[in-house]
Amino acid sequence: MGDSKEAGAESPPTGAAARGGLSLLSQGESEEPSAQGSALFLGGNEVKSRAVVKYSSAPPRTAFARLEEKTDLKLPPANWLRESAKLGPAGTTILGNSKKSKPFSSFGMAYDFIDSVGNDVDVVSDSENIKKLLKIPYSKSHVSMAVHRIGRTLLLDELDIQELFMRSSQTGDWTWLKEFYQRLIDQKWQRKKKSKEHWYQKAILSKFLYYSINGDGAAQPVPSAAEQQESSSSDQTNDSDGASWPAPFEMPSSVSEDPSASSQGSEPLEPSYIVGHVASAPKEQNLTTLFNDGENSQGLKNDFVRNILWTFEDIHMLVGSNMPIFGGGRYPAVSLRLRDNNKPINVLTGIDYWLDNLICNVPELVMCFHVNGIVQKYEMIKTEEIPNLENSNFSTKVIKDIAQNILSFLKSNCTKEGHTYWLFKASGSDIVKLYDLTTLCEETEDKYQNPFTMPVAILLYKVACNMMMKKNQNKKHYGTIRTLLLNCVKLLDKSRHPQIIASANYMLSELFQLDEPKKEESSESPLNENSDESYSEEEEEMPDSDENGSYSTSSDPSDDNKAVAIIKSVGELSVPEKYKSIHQIRPSCTFPVCHDTEERCRLVLSYVLEGLKSVDSSIKKESDLPAADPNTPIPLKYEDESTRGGPEGLEKQMALFLDKMGSLQKGNYSSQSGMIPGSWQHKMKLQLILKSSKAYYVLSDAAMSLQKYGRALRYIKLALQSHDTYCCLCTNMLSEVLLFLSQYLTLCGDIQLMLAQNANNRAAHLEEFNYQTKEDQEILHSLHRESSCQGFAWATDLSTDLESQLSVSCKCYEAANEILQFSDLKSQNPEHYVQVLKRMGNVRNEIGVFYMNQAAALQSERVVSKSVSTAEQQLWKKSFSCFEKGIHNFESIDDATNAALLLCNTGRLMRICAQAHCGAGDEFKREFSPEEGLYYNKAVDYYLKALRSLGTRDIHPAVWDSVNWELSTTYFTMATLQQDYAPLSRKAQEQIEKEVSEAMMKSLKYCDVDSASARQPLCQYRAATIHHRLASMYHSCLRNQVGDEHLRKQHRVLADLHYSKAVKLFQLLKDAPCELLRVQLERVAFAEFQMTSQNSNVGKLKTLSGALDIMVRTKHAFQLIRKELVEEFDQPKSDESTPAADSSPSLNREEVIKLLSIFESRLSFLLLQSIKLLSSTKKKTSSNTEEDVVLKTNKQIYSQLLRATANKNATLLERIDVLIHLLDQLARGGGVSSNAFSIGF
Repeated sequence: MGDSKEAGAESPPTGAAARGGLSLLSQGESEEPSAQGSALFLGGNEVKSRAVVKYSSAPPRTAFARLEEKTDLKLPPANWLRESAKLGPAGTTILGNSKKSKPFSSFGMAYDFIDSVGNDVDVVSDSENIKKLLKIPYSKSHVSMAVHRIGRTLLLDELDIQELFMRSSQTGDWTWLKEFYQRLIDQKWQRKKKSKEHWYQKAILSKFLYYSINGDGAAQPVPSAAEQQESSSSDQTNDSDGASWPAPFEMPSSVSEDPSASSQGSEPLEPSYIVGHVASAPKEQNLTTLFNDGENSQGLKNDFVRNILWTFEDIHMLVGSNMPIFGGGRYPAVSLRLRDNNKPINVLTGIDYWLDNLICNVPELVMCFHVNGIVQKYEMIKTEEIPNLENSNFSTKVIKDIAQNILSFLKSNCTKEGHTYWLFKASGSDIVKLYDLTTLCEETEDKYQNPFTMPVAILLYKVACNMMMKKNQNKKHYGTIRTLLLNCVKLLDKSRHPQIIASANYMLSELFQLDEPKKEESSESPLNENSDESYSEEEEEMPDSDENGSYSTSSDPSDDNKAVAIIKSVGELSVPEKYKSIHQIRPSCTFPVCHDTEERCRLVLSYVLEGLKSVDSSIKKESDLPAADPNTPIPLKYEDESTRGGPEGLEKQMALFLDKMGSLQKGNYSSQSGMIPGSWQHKMKLQLILKSSKAYYVLSDAAMSLQKYGRALRYIKLALQSHDTYCCLCTNMLSEVLLFLSQYLTLCGDIQLMLAQNANNRAAHLEEFNYQTKEDQEILHSLHRESSCQGFAWATDLSTDLESQLSVSCKCYEAANEILQFSDLKSQNPEHYVQVLKRMGNVRNEIGVFYMNQAAALQSERVVSKSVSTAEQQLWKKSFSCFEKGIHNFESIDDATNAALLLCNTGRLMRICAQAHCGAGDEFKREFSPEEGLYYNKAVDYYLKALRSLGTRDIHPAVWDSVNWELSTTYFTMATLQQDYAPLSRKAQEQIEKEVSEAMMKSLKYCDVDSASARQPLCQYRAATIHHRLASMYHSCLRNQVGDEHLRKQHRVLADLHYSKAVKLFQLLKDAPCELLRVQLERVAFAEFQMTSQNSNVGKLKTLSGALDIMVRTKHAFQLIRKELVEEFDQPKSDESTPAADSSPSLNREEVIKLLSIFESRLSFLLLQSIKLLSSTKKKTSSNTEEDVVLKTNKQIYSQLLRATANKNATLLERIDVLIHLLDQLARGGGVSSNAFSIGF
């Protein structure tokens, strides 16, 4: 197309006006001087008209030559029918508005201005059709137009009945319409021939225009009209279709595309859509046209000289016009008309001229009058004066009303998108009828006989594609896109147009965002349940009111049966607002609301399945394929290596990975169904398969969150089978697709892990796993056409073995991680990488714990004296290996907390190893072995590493406390074992005592008794036990040690200190009365031991008083024991059947009885010794009132105690009650002297 230039500039003589490089002129570039539109005030009535030229292939305007008077137009000029730079391609501008409109001309414009269709524009049509409609009330001539609705846009095309039926008699098409027409409208139809006058007027106009361009050049033989037509056709076949992706059909082989043409106005395409996958269809999909092959190329071409966006009042129209416009000098833009001076201008001609000038925004009209071809005179008329010309007066306001009424009538009745409507008015008739040809056609045997079906379907498809490709597209348009595509699919025959149907279904599936959050989904689209059809098919048309007359009855009932609507009289069109559009041309198309993820994915899969069926049906069976030609080389897959996009070697890496995973199928690098790589079937099937894999992945994820693990595994299996097929078909693996595979394997690992952890519900999971819908089976069948789908079978088996499930889960994560190493995916998707490593670390921890527990179970079953088995050692190694790898995983992503937990578990494994070695020797000769010490020290190292990993308690208090507790326990266990099973054969007693003391103090260090937590009572009990054991050890050392007085004194002080600390801690606990009692009794024994080394009575008495004071302080322990016994006794008889563990797990009756007997005997002994010492003191010294009271009290208590112990029938509770009573008396009656507090406190 030649760019518009200033007046007088020359444009290239050939090819400049070729339509292929469609360019959109901005307002500044537009051909017309006032392209921004203008408001014209015509005949006193204001009519708003604005015209913007969207496209023009006309050469720069040249001034017309005013012909001299008496010029004979019957003689051809020298330049007649020759190409001229001033005229552009011959036959386009020259024939002007007399050029015949093509039957699909509106579709050609719609394809070129796809953005306008369905949204901004009300009407797309040839200017001739617009004029014909607006002249209906004034004209008696017939009107026959095809009307189509796309969104809110109506496409109007001339439906030439004569041409149609002539073709019908030759080809057999349209016979149903011919029969219908003859039956209802014109029973005696016959072709009407055009008069000689018509051809005479056409020739004289052509010669006049050639004269007017002031052409020079010698006279040359004049081509015939037929040659001229052929030349015009051939010029325009060079046009390349500038329509944006995806082109739904390819041009016939007779049409050569211009290689230099480019679509300058197209937007960049998004890779997420199937860009270029529907670039060309097989030739059997060429659009049916009404004409012979010579004109086939123009059937769907935009062959207008200019396309104009014309706003007439509130009606927006995209109009095609071929009117020649001249300009330059005094007349920047004029239209040139030839009139017979003997025939005055009538209203129809006036309206014609006025509308042409309005549409093209031409301010003036120049008329050349002739008589019998002899030029008489010129006359110039302003556009706004045309309605007031003599003999052609008309009201512009009436024209406006006619336009609004016709549009409202069509809007109200042409409601079904994709249907072909026929607006018909017979010659001389006042009645206008509207028929739905699609409905009439469907009643015939072949519903695809309607030639408009294909162009309409393609346009629906193109509009939907255009809306899909807009990056800033709002979701509110998704309902519109969906309806366009559904109607497109309805119109097409599946067997004839599989490519478009497959592509439409793919786009339908793309409308549903699989990964969108639920909130968006509910807020974006209004809750309209009945939105599957949105509008069109399901709407019932409500008749207008009687005064509007849209559905008025006719005298002939047969007309009413077939006509959708009738205008009873054309005069009604002139009445302002006679026809009001009763509903919007596009009712709100709401997108279907999916209340859950599963519903959304199922819709997606239903569209994917339809797309796969279309692709599969179009692939020829092997038996249908031609035999291979031995002389033709077979193209190999790797030939195209250099042209591949994406990182080099990615496919090689993937092949190695699949081979490693055991999933590469030998020799299965290409489709089994015979699809040719690079064909539309191949590209489309790849996209559909990828979409299905995504949908199954989302379904699996949703099932996982609902804890339906069997169903989740079934869906992820289908996702991986889809992906496996994709890998088999794909010749150029995208990194994005590899990322999907990594995500699928990660989810599969999660599911296998959850199945392992929920083994108790295995039957239900197995049932869910084996269930399959018919839709899933059909999709799988389509996948099996290309591949065996067994590539990832190892990952999706539902095993009943826990170890196997954990192992598969780990392998899935390992595979997912390995994929991320390809093509720098790791750095591009850091979050996913971190998640994979976390999961891998977690599952390795699970496997490590599993092996560790198995080893512990083997150990518990083993006979005590037997040595460690090989099986145990193997399990230790496996467990340790898993923990080590898991720690490495967590450390590589700086996850200190989880690394600490795994170090903690490794420490626990070391303790199990130590315990295994402790049972290896004879119980009676048992000593703490070096192996035990080794493993316990290793455990300590791992716990300390865990603490170092965490750094401080603030990082994760719970984990920090847990590690501290485990470390404390390890030290405590080690110290206890060394104390109880002292390795005296290897170490000296002092050395052992030192090591025990150090280990106990370290255990205390990591035992937090002050922080309030759930573990606090345990810590207090542990600390109390440690102090008790240390006190006992120092007590024992004191008893057994002879000699070093300083060391003895040190041991005495330490024993006393630890006993007092143990008592304080045990008193804080409510559930350790026996332990408290035992410590107190040991303290009494310690006092007794001290008393044996004392010589003076005063010293002994002081020690005795201290011991009795300790006895008094055991009252708290007895009260706790009594409370538990009472609770046990008060339990209802019905609870006797419950297990003993439920009653009082902390109270051991035998131990209580044993301690009680010891306590009674020691109290009896102390009281007796006290009485003896007090009595002897009394004899030697003068009477002391205080000591007398103590002596008396002690005697009474001793007497009561003897009586109580003598009673063998007393119950445990009674004995405790007696003791509590005696201890009360002892405390009150002075049995404990004031100097008693010197010991232990």
